[in-house]
Amino acid sequence: MLHLQEISLVQFRNYIQQNLVFAEKVVGICGVNGSGKTTLLDAIYYLGFTKSYFTRSDSQNVHHGLAGMRLQGNFLLNNEAYEVTSIIRENNKKEFSVNGDEYKKFSEHIGKFPCVMIAPDDIALVIGGSEERRKFVDTIISQIDKNYLQQLIEYTKVLQQRNSLLKQAAELGNINEALLGVFNDQLAVKGQWIYEQRTIFLDGFITLALQFYNRIAGKDDKISITYESDLQRGNMLQLLQQSKQKDLILQRTTIGIHKDDLQIKMDETAFKNDASQGQRKSLLFAMKLAEWQLLKTKKGFPPILLLDDVFEKLDEQRMHNLLEWVCTNDDGQVFITDTHSARLQQQLTAINVSFQLIEL
Repeated sequence: MLHLQEISLVQFRNYIQQNLVFAEKVVGICGVNGSGKTTLLDAIYYLGFTKSYFTRSDSQNVHHGLAGMRLQGNFLLNNEAYEVTSIIRENNKKEFSVNGDEYKKFSEHIGKFPCVMIAPDDIALVIGGSEERRKFVDTIISQIDKNYLQQLIEYTKVLQQRNSLLKQAAELGNINEALLGVFNDQLAVKGQWIYEQRTIFLDGFITLALQFYNRIAGKDDKISITYESDLQRGNMLQLLQQSKQKDLILQRTTIGIHKDDLQIKMDETAFKNDASQGQRKSLLFAMKLAEWQLLKTKKGFPPILLLDDVFEKLDEQRMHNLLEWVCTNDDGQVFITDTHSARLQQQLTAINVSFQLIEL
């Protein structure tokens, strides 16, 4: 069981200083737009991932006009207490610690206090570009398998080195064949391993996501999700050698697991072209809940679920189906934001669950 009992925010985005105690497993957070609902969920996410869900730069998380920030969360995991602290000093030095023990590598923290965020802009996961879906898959597997995250970091580093070599070759008019061979070998080994891990993971994930879709939508819309990778066409080393001329012309690596995607169709046509707003939201929730379920299975406890402004563009029945599943299924902690206090209270009361309501 994983529960966040208390959180403290100091100079984190629009908060100067705030301390909140969470007494229930279902926590509703209400307030007008700009009151800090999403920021609060992001602070919880930050404590799980050592970074914001919404911004790439840590400097953007510091309250405007001030220097430094501090987040602290008191978690209870399998009846053991953990104090997770993130500090950005006034000199922009970042520190992250658990029970006072500071990490040398932030990546070591990933997966220890897992959480799943669902936010309005996440709709890009089902209708946006391939990068969104790759990032989504990588984030889940990285929380389950530390080695996967490390291999991914190393693959990305070699990929950048190979791309730099290709650009340099265009400027010089020739390429260092020996160095290219080294990069090809390294990319092929790491890429093949990552591809195999993604294949194993997605086999179970896709089945689960489609089951969740039918549960939320209340019907079968003939949706299919298919994993697509260059490596399905052959060995990565051979593919890299075959694409050498193209890569030299374009000055970048054109094949590999960094191009992988999930193809989503509805009744054999592209999902993003024909799906309604309700269908898009239902599939987004289904994929996120499949993430939540798989993490729960692998970890032995449910991750914290963060639902930001989920009521928009979902009819009442779909909303009821979603909340009933996530709030009454087990002991997992759920945080839900909404601009309408009465609406959230009514929905949570309707599924007969004990909850806490916080007004910001």
